[in-house]
Amino acid sequence: MRHTGRIHSIETFGTVDGPGIRFVLFLQGCALQCRYCHNPDSWDTQGGTLRTVDEILAEIEPYVDYYTRSGGGITVSGGEPTLQAPFVAELFQACKDRWNLHTALDSSGFCDPSHADTLLGVTDLVLLDLKLMNRRGHVELTTQPNDRTIAFAKHLSERGNRMWVRRVLVPGLTDSAEDLIDLGRFVEELTGVEKVEVLPYHRMGVYKWQQLGMPYTLDGIQETALEEVQRAYQLIGRGRNMVRVRPKI
Repeated sequence: MRHTGRIHSIETFGTVDGPGIRFVLFLQGCALQCRYCHNPDSWDTQGGTLRTVDEILAEIEPYVDYYTRSGGGITVSGGEPTLQAPFVAELFQACKDRWNLHTALDSSGFCDPSHADTLLGVTDLVLLDLKLMNRRGHVELTTQPNDRTIAFAKHLSERGNRMWVRRVLVPGLTDSAEDLIDLGRFVEELTGVEKVEVLPYHRMGVYKWQQLGMPYTLDGIQETALEEVQRAYQLIGRGRNMVRVRPKI
């Protein structure tokens, strides 16, 4: 069966969303409304451009040699890619059949795990964004509780999927010592976590909020300093035996 996907944008030389050089496909649609989101224009599930799997494969093909030689592959992000799980599953399977490309899914985990099982079966790596462990804080940050994300993380662990756990470090919102230690403890309970990445908050997407006429509620918050990223790694490390990671700035 041939599926179509709603596409937000494409990056052909990604270096921060998984190993190696990667083709990064950003899908349209997201149930969360994160206050620091750098792609608020991706929230609308009816936006974007409809593309077929074959059309995306044609976009990938000129760069395949770069991806394979660097140990890279394809990463599908969003928005929230699990909202279009059948399309992504078909795309990942085609990438494997045609080029044996490494596949990565960049997700908040805000979905019914059973809805994504076929997709997870052709996913080599999940980049899982654990925004906050505190449920009430998660609602204030994203408009939604984190129950689905926690359940999705446990489901990945039970399946044995490889994971990189990510935390965007927003000063005053996602950087409390208690929540970072809780994150470390939760990660320690999971199997398959190869890395924890602390991503510093940046303001590069603020202009999109302005263009959309949307109030940006983090306007007074400064970008995350390097020493705060290092502090976060130390706190996460208190909650688990070892954090196999280096700061990514």
